[in-house]
Amino acid sequence: MPVGTRGAVKAVRHEDLEALGAEIILGNTYHLHLRPGDDLIARRGGLHRFIGWTRPMLTDSGGYQVFSLARMCRITEEGARFQSHLDGANYLLTPEKAVDIQAQLGSDIAMVLDECPPWPAEESAVRAAVERTGRWAARARARHLSIKDAAPPDVLPTNPGQVQFGIVQGGTFHNLRAQSSDLTLEVGFDGYALGGLSVGEPSEAMYDVLDSSVGLLPEDKPRYLMGVGLPDDLVEAVYRGVDMFDCVLPTRNARNGQVFVRQGVLNIKNARYAEDDRALDPDCTCPVCVRYSRAYLRHLFVAGEMASATLNTLHNLHFYLDTMRRIREAIVFGTFDQFRQEFLQTFSRTSIKE
Repeated sequence: MPVGTRGAVKAVRHEDLEALGAEIILGNTYHLHLRPGDDLIARRGGLHRFIGWTRPMLTDSGGYQVFSLARMCRITEEGARFQSHLDGANYLLTPEKAVDIQAQLGSDIAMVLDECPPWPAEESAVRAAVERTGRWAARARARHLSIKDAAPPDVLPTNPGQVQFGIVQGGTFHNLRAQSSDLTLEVGFDGYALGGLSVGEPSEAMYDVLDSSVGLLPEDKPRYLMGVGLPDDLVEAVYRGVDMFDCVLPTRNARNGQVFVRQGVLNIKNARYAEDDRALDPDCTCPVCVRYSRAYLRHLFVAGEMASATLNTLHNLHFYLDTMRRIREAIVFGTFDQFRQEFLQTFSRTSIKE
């Protein structure tokens, strides 16, 4: 899922996303609640209508941004009290409030409010977060179902078909992941997410958690790994049973001059590409590789042209979406194991020098 934090995937238009084959994008509850406000968006008919996106959309609960961006955040059993990073105004985000906001946004998939402890953290702190996340999940589910039955007068739901996903926490502690899975499954959701990963732990630690945790979640419901990741992370997580992903890497790295190709990571700002007439990836069929050279793309970046961010982003999103397409195709044809081995042998996380 390309990340459209404030209702827009940075540097590209919705028409571009549709042409690339993006079937769903992600919006950020925290940012949209603060500006322009979920009340305003609800009065405009919901987030889809407001931003002109006709395909599915997922919104997170805003919890991660509260914990990482807001000033003076204080977590209690009631919820998270924080000051806006925009103007310092005081807010209280409760499990119920996160549900209400997302009901007004009208996303197709709404995430529950969870507590994501930092990495590394003591087991006792992670256990407390797991238990609180479980209690918050029950409250969020009850609120979601009550809105479907009869919305309170202060909530204007804009998507009656909205579904809700629960989130499993537990850090890198296998016992706590199992406990969190049990608590979340006991509540019962339309889909399940694994949170609290890709927050600084080594990739091997994340894979180890996935090995023990993904199988605890129902196979007949979507399994979503939040905030992940590099292209090889996607392949390895699918191998372990994950279905859905989101990550800012393809868009954020593009704006910093870093593009993904079959061999790995290419830093287009490097001087070696100043007279390189090749495409970013000769095997890529995206509109950028079909038309533009590395030399031109480097020139745009060095010159500070806005087109640099747009073209790099288009290529990176195509690479990610095409990687997922190739994964699905390999699964259908029973060749995923071969695809995985070839991908991991070809792709390198270090910057390539070709």
